[in-house]
This record gives sequence, C-alpha cells and structure tokens, in this order.
Amino acid sequence: MTDDVPGRIEDTNLSDALSERYLAYAMSTIMSRSLPDVRDGLKPVHRRLIYAMHVLRLDPAAGFKKCARIVGDVMGKFHPHGDQSIYDALVRLAQDFAARYPMIDGQGNFGNIDGDNPAAMRYTEARLTLVASAMLTGIDDDAVDFRATYDGEDHEPVVLPGGFPNLLANGAAGIAVGMATSIPPHNVGEVCGAASLLARKPEATTTELLTFIHGPDFPTGGVLVEDRDAILAAYESGRGGFRVRAKWAVEPGKHGTWSIVVTEIPYQVQKARLIEQIAQLLEDKKLPLLGDVRDESTELVRLVLEPKSRTVDPPVLMETLFRATALESRFPLNMNVLTADRTPRVLGLKEVLRQWLDHRQEVLLRRSRFRLAAIEKRLEILNGFLSVYLNLDEVIRIIRYEDEPKPALMATFTLSDIQAEAILNMRLRSLRRLEEEEIRKEHAALTREQAEVTTLLADPARQWKRIGQEIADIGKKFGSGPLGDRRTLIMAAPAPMDVSNDAFVEREPITAILSDKGWIRAVKGHLADGADLKFKEGDSLRMLLTCETTDRLCLFGSNGRAYTLKAADLPRGRGDGQPVRLLADLANEDEVVALFVPREGARYLLAGASGRGLLVKSDDLLAEKRTGRTVLNLRESERAVLCVLAEGDHVAIMGTNRKLLVFPLEQVPELARGTGVTLQRYKDATLDFAHVFRLADGLTWKSGERSRHESAASLREWLGDRGLVGKLPPSGFPKTSRFT
Repeated sequence: MTDDVPGRIEDTNLSDALSERYLAYAMSTIMSRSLPDVRDGLKPVHRRLIYAMHVLRLDPAAGFKKCARIVGDVMGKFHPHGDQSIYDALVRLAQDFAARYPMIDGQGNFGNIDGDNPAAMRYTEARLTLVASAMLTGIDDDAVDFRATYDGEDHEPVVLPGGFPNLLANGAAGIAVGMATSIPPHNVGEVCGAASLLARKPEATTTELLTFIHGPDFPTGGVLVEDRDAILAAYESGRGGFRVRAKWAVEPGKHGTWSIVVTEIPYQVQKARLIEQIAQLLEDKKLPLLGDVRDESTELVRLVLEPKSRTVDPPVLMETLFRATALESRFPLNMNVLTADRTPRVLGLKEVLRQWLDHRQEVLLRRSRFRLAAIEKRLEILNGFLSVYLNLDEVIRIIRYEDEPKPALMATFTLSDIQAEAILNMRLRSLRRLEEEEIRKEHAALTREQAEVTTLLADPARQWKRIGQEIADIGKKFGSGPLGDRRTLIMAAPAPMDVSNDAFVEREPITAILSDKGWIRAVKGHLADGADLKFKEGDSLRMLLTCETTDRLCLFGSNGRAYTLKAADLPRGRGDGQPVRLLADLANEDEVVALFVPREGARYLLAGASGRGLLVKSDDLLAEKRTGRTVLNLRESERAVLCVLAEGDHVAIMGTNRKLLVFPLEQVPELARGTGVTLQRYKDATLDFAHVFRLADGLTWKSGERSRHESAASLREWLGDRGLVGKLPPSGFPKTSRFT
C-alpha cells in the first residue's frame, strides 16, 4: 500500500509525533519569523514588505499607494500570513516614535505615542523612504541571492543588500521558541564611525569601537543612565541592559512655586498609560511628594508634575517617580540574531559589525562582477558597431539584398551572433558620423571602467577602501540633521539617593526641646530662648536645638553610645512631649550628654569622666538602630561627660579640680570607636568641660555679664601636652568652668 492512499492509518508514538511537529514549529519561528538577519537587520515580514514596495515602484520620489494594496501584494506574493499582522509590521516601520530611522513614509493616521491605534489600511497610504532605498541599492545588480516564493510563482531576495546598518540603527525585538532577541536602536553616524574603524583596523577592540558608539539612541530621546563599565560588558557579550529615564526640567512659577516638566519619555512607554499609572499611584497615596499630574502634550511631549509643597526637593520627587513608575525603564540587550550561515547566535558588538562588513564586501564583489559582465557585453556590441562603420555601404547592401542578412554579416565582418543582432536592430540615424564618435567615446570610457573593476576585484585593499567610502557616505547622509542628531543623552549613573520615609517629610524649621528629666518635644519655628516654655512640675529646660524636620539628630549618652533621632519623629503640639528613652534605648541610669545636628564632614571630641577621649567623625556617630552604636568605650562605673564640636587646632580642658590645660588638637587620635587617650590627668577629680578653639583667636569666656578674652600670648602659661595636670585658670574665670 502506498503512502498517498486516502484513509491510510499509520501507528505513531504520540510523544515522537509531538516532538517532531513542535520542533518544526520552533524552527519556523526562529528562522522565518522572530529573529532578524545580522546582514540586513530585518525579519522576513519586513524584508518582504520593503521588496514588495520596491516592485510596486514606491520609491521616495514616487507617489503614495494605499496600504491595503501593499498588504495585498505582500500577502498574495510573498508572505502567506494574515493581513493584519502584515499591516502592523508596515505601521511600525513608519512610526517615527517606534523606528529610529523609519523605512516607510506614511500618509494618514499611523498611531501615536499615546498608544492609539492607526487607521485601517484602506485609509492610509505609504511609500519607501531614503533609508529603505539605501537598503535596496544593488538589488537589481545580482547583489544577493533570490529564492522561490512560497507558491513557486515568483522570487524573493534571501537578504537585502543592506547598505544601511539597519540591525544596530533601528534595532529589533522578537520572541521565538526557547530564545528571544532585543536590540536597541543606535545613532547611525556613530555606527558608521565604528564600522569604518573596524574596516580599517580588523583587530580593533570593543573598547575602541565604543569611542564612536556611546550607547543606544532611542527615537523618543530620554536620558541613558548606565555605568560605562556595564555598557562595555553588555556590548562585549551581547547581553545586558540599559537604564533609560525621562528627560525633565524644573519650570518656575509665581510666588516661589515650581513644577516639573517632562519633555521626553523612555522608549516604548505609552504616554497615556504612563499618566494613568501615575494618577493611580497618586490616588493610592503611594506618591506622597506629588500633588498633581497634567498632560499638556501636542505633537511634543509635555507632562507637568506639580509637587505637593514648594519645599519638596525636585530631584527627590523625581527619584520617587523613577522608582515607582515607567518614567524610568530598563531596555534589555540580547543580540540574538541569524548569522550569515543562518545559525541563531548571540553576538557581541564587534561580531555584529564584522558580519555586516563581510556582507557589504560580498555585495560589492557580486555587483562588481555583474557590472563587469555588463561592460564586456556592451564592449562586444560596440566593437561590432565600430567594425561595420568602416564599410557601411556593404552593410546596407547585405541587409537590403540578402535573404538571410545575419549569417552574411557574421561571415563578412567576422561578427558574433550578439554583434550581428545589434547591427540589424540599429536605427538608421545611428549611421551618422556623429554617432560613430559617441560610440568611440563610450567604448573608451567602458574600457577604462573595465580596467578599474578588474583591479578592484583583484585587490582586497581597494575593496575595503570602497566599502569605507560607502559607509562614510551613509554616515554623512543619515547621521546629521533632524533625523541623524543624537536624541538620547548619555549621563553617568546617578548616585544612590535616600528616598525613604525621610524624603517624604516636608521641610520646615522646628526647635527641639529637651528637659532636665529627659522629656523631649518639638515646636514649629526657631526659638531664641525657652523663657515662655512650660514643663511638668519639678522639671525645667535643659537644652534647645534649632533644626529642620528633615534633619537627623545625634544624641550622645553617658553610656558612651551615640543614637540617631529623626527630627520629624519628635512629638509635636502643646503637650510635654515624651521621654527620650522611648526614642533611644537609654537605661534609667543613663543621661543625655549632648543633642545636636551632626555637621557633614565635621569631627567631635568625646571624653569620659576619667579624662580619656578621642576624635570621632560625624558619620561614625550615626546609627540606624534604636540601640545606637558604641563610640566611646568606658571603664567600669565610668560615665561619658563630653561631646563637643572639634573645630580649631587646640583644646582647652578643665577638671573639677579647676585646673586648666591647653594642648594641640592633633595630639588626640581620630577613631571610629575606642577608649581614647588621656586628655588631662586628675587626682580625686573628674573632667568638667572642654572647648576646641583656634589658638590664634584666643579664648573667650563670660565673667558675670561681661566677656573676657585671653589672647594666644597670654595663654602660654597653660599651654602644654595632653595628659598633663594643668594650672589654675586666669583670675576672674567663672566657677561654671564654661567657655564661649
């Protein structure tokens, strides 16, 4: 029984049948649908669209034709798939916000960046652009191979000549079975620069190529914020990704108000959906710094973002939006393409450019051979013309009287069949003397061109020089002006920014109030003194600290630990506040030694009652945990008594024995944590107070209501090294042992 008998049943293992059919489907999606060819950067549907429009003579200088006509030709002759999928591919090639260098010039509604659908194909019209013409240059000169179409009635190109570096310039995206591709668009001027370098210097590295290609160049602009090393690694391997942010600027308003205007959004982000996303997050109260969003776009993008308060920091507001919305997106890089031998592979930047250049060399050789054959054929005909011009009367006689003039001509003048046929088809007016001169000129020109083409085919150096010139011409033609200028800005990766709950706090001045019994609160504004403040019975003011709600306060305890308090977390209102021990993990026996706003980059002098101390940077005093961090190691039963700002070059220190010592600050070590060194030696006394000052400015203190000043010269009596006992202070020094 033969295999084609109707009704024949064959037993087959189900798993084998499924595997066979699924493999066939997978290969079809990989080879004929989803992956672009590295040589022309096109998938089959795009290649067939462009070639069909070329057959229809829809060149840039020609008129438009209905897209329905184009789609019909593509579907009927080349691409046996649905008309809607073909039209969708056509539309994408015409959208200037989707394709960096559109290959189709569309007339009508082709959709917009909001995500609105294009008009039906019966309403829109199209023709090819100059970019598509560059892709097709040489297709009629045997530049590429052709194959039979799906029905065998016509032929289609296997690949286009690809004079334009389309794979990198326009990028590609697709999902096949078990693999995918994602290639961002690039600036064609930069790509041509890198390709020219590789043509001249085949051993060039990816690092050298990136001196031309700085990164993707998206049609919608935006700002590329990616580390340079990450960009290099991505292009080296062919896998990676790029962070793209919206382009924005602060626009001032009236009375100190301002708003943020977004003028460019990341690639492939639909503006309407972006606004819906921001509005939904705003309604869900997940963007506490944003007050409102408006779309004032025309043909140009203009999104207006209103802050909730003028005190909001614009970069912090945008950072919250970048993290929560599509105003920042990551475009993946996966240069998975079909190589010249039709093998799917992930290629790096250098290999992509190398294979495109090799394709351009093959196209050049095939076109040159085609041209050389055409020249030889024409020269053969011209040689026949020139040979008969010497005896025109005999030619006329043979044509007029011979029954078979062609064989007679061939025998009389030793002509080939082609030459004889050309002479017989010659018009009478071509027999003029002037026409003979034109033929001789043409013969000489073609002879020179024949020599040039022959030399080109034999010399690879000349070939690469010609290819380099063609690439330079493409870069000059499409790499400048409104179409070619770079649209995506390249910026360094932004520094990490704190957008925790602290960033959502509205900045305003406050005064932190700490009582003797350890109750803390805050009031709005900066108070000059606490004369009008009220406290619990038996309690009184210990210290006032002016700050802002966005500040972090450092609390240094007598246990030698530093705690960080958020100013915004301090209790507000008319009450007495709350015990500071609820905000910092202080034991009942521990006391607050100092409460201050740490200055960035500053140092602080810390010391215990025994007179041992050290210098600590402000960053080392910050602690995220409620338990704080140990900075000053204390001996058993010892307490920390000092934490002062260390701005100056000398330390004035005094103990409870009222002995004053002045010594250089450089003698105190700077540590992140430790026991410290002896600042002043005591016997039956403890450290009372210390002050860091500039010796050149002298030392000032208050004596009653008057201020007294000791110059640097008058302080020589108390100058010494750290660890000494010191001497009694100058007369009139206050009993409180406090400096100003």
